[in-house]
Amino acid sequence: MSLERRDLAKIAVGGAAMLSATNAKAAKLIPIPPGIKIGTSAGQPTEENLLYLKQLGVKWVSLGVSPANATAEGFTKIREQWEAGGFKVYNIGSGVGPSGSLHNMEEVTLNLPGRDKKIEEYLNYIRYLGKAGIPYSTYAHMGNGIWRSGRETLPRGYSGSSLDLASPEARGRWGGKTFDVPLSHGRVYTKEEIWENYTYFIKKVVPVAEEAGVRIGIHPDDPPQPMLAGVPRCIFSNFEGYKRAIEIANSPNIGVCLCCGSWLEGGKMTGAEPPEVIRYFGARKKLFKIHFRNVSAPLPHFAETMIDDGYYDMSKIMRALVEVKFEGIVIPDHVPGLGSDPRMEGTRGRGQGQGGGFRPNPALAYLLGCMNSMLVAAQGNKG
Repeated sequence: MSLERRDLAKIAVGGAAMLSATNAKAAKLIPIPPGIKIGTSAGQPTEENLLYLKQLGVKWVSLGVSPANATAEGFTKIREQWEAGGFKVYNIGSGVGPSGSLHNMEEVTLNLPGRDKKIEEYLNYIRYLGKAGIPYSTYAHMGNGIWRSGRETLPRGYSGSSLDLASPEARGRWGGKTFDVPLSHGRVYTKEEIWENYTYFIKKVVPVAEEAGVRIGIHPDDPPQPMLAGVPRCIFSNFEGYKRAIEIANSPNIGVCLCCGSWLEGGKMTGAEPPEVIRYFGARKKLFKIHFRNVSAPLPHFAETMIDDGYYDMSKIMRALVEVKFEGIVIPDHVPGLGSDPRMEGTRGRGQGQGGGFRPNPALAYLLGCMNSMLVAAQGNKG
């Protein structure tokens, strides 16, 4: 019996749909309780730090990792230490493997030598998280780092990291490397290359994440400039790119870490305000983590600000999270130092999760208070 081409196409589409449904049923997700979880990045579980966070009302923490404890046993020990103090670990991010950082891997994003080795290290990292019972991890996919030009003192007297694209000091940095203009990697890459490289990577990640039960939230490009030093930022710098990327992954385990500060840096270039992004991915259960940060203005020149001191009304974001019944964690992001000389900020630990040992940061307390107040107001405005 012969089949026409259109019949074969129908069969192929139907088979793909069945395969997708089968994969979705087989995927595992480590359980998390319902409700919005306002938490914070946190340093070490010392008595001082645990007491400070308890005083702030924190229950959920987001953690970094070092090469020494980036194993299943190490992650399990970290989780147990925090749980013994009365906390829950939502995220262990800032991935690291034997070869170094497992975020913003230029080898993966740009298909450079060592790509498959980096991917295998990342897959092992996800396996370790699953074995340790950690439900989530953030991943970033920038090919030439996070770009900044320095720090600026804001009108209220504190300082924030900043980027002025016209500044000769503007450059990218990640993992001990610096990326500069005009071409960070010696040539101009095409959008097609960037998409092909992402697809190659995520197709290897999906089955491992689904087996481990780990959610992976992909962070926006920082900044979401369409092209930087010859590298297109065409996937995670805009709404349409994100939608296509998550559709390619086609997994309940792959979703979005919406860094509001990075997104707001892009302004109209992103194609959607944060509430629209939240409603789209939240309704599809593909929104996993929120970095609650504001900036002074969109590109070409911005500085990071306190959440009540930037150009965007952050209460709109909290209302959208309540509207979609978001169940992930919301954390203050890039917490500045308050009550200090702004000229000294950025030279040592800037609060919880920023290194430099324990240092109670009044900015963290202030931001958590603002966020909890916004949440209470948004919940009261439901319906």
